[in-house]
Amino acid sequence: MTNSLRNTRQFARYRQWADQLTFDAVAALPPGEAAKVRPTLFKTMIGTLNHNYLIDLVWQAHLEGRDHGFQARNTVLHEDLAELWKAQQDINRWYIDWSDRQSEQSLDETVQFQFIGGEPGAMTRGDILLHVVNHATYHRGWIAEMFFQVPARNPTTDLPVYLRSLGSATAPAS
Repeated sequence: MTNSLRNTRQFARYRQWADQLTFDAVAALPPGEAAKVRPTLFKTMIGTLNHNYLIDLVWQAHLEGRDHGFQARNTVLHEDLAELWKAQQDINRWYIDWSDRQSEQSLDETVQFQFIGGEPGAMTRGDILLHVVNHATYHRGWIAEMFFQVPARNPTTDLPVYLRSLGSATAPAS
């Protein structure tokens, strides 16, 4: 298996692991903290997690060559954290299964799409998966910042920590 194909599969699994830690930590916060309005674009931790989920659905639609139907990036699809976590697990499973079916050739295929704002775009399938993972990492950082406002300790979801959790020889020592 090539490094690119291995990384694609690894990143899809890393995303699931990091989301598990994040959702578990948000669920363990004192009552009301996950839905508390804060000075951030998506207003709450649940709002930010919904944004990640919605964007995952958008890119899934692009990969499948269909319209996603969303007009905005800040739509709250699940106000309940447990329901959102179930939906997030389903889409994460879809990305893991999708990555397992890919080949080097399919990852290099260019997908034409429209951004939510209507502008045209094009990316390879491999780049789309990398974006989905990177996007979620970016917004988990926003959630980590909100943890400091609670105050509470956010989980460590860095890739080296994930690799260490697998016992990977490639994981750097911390």
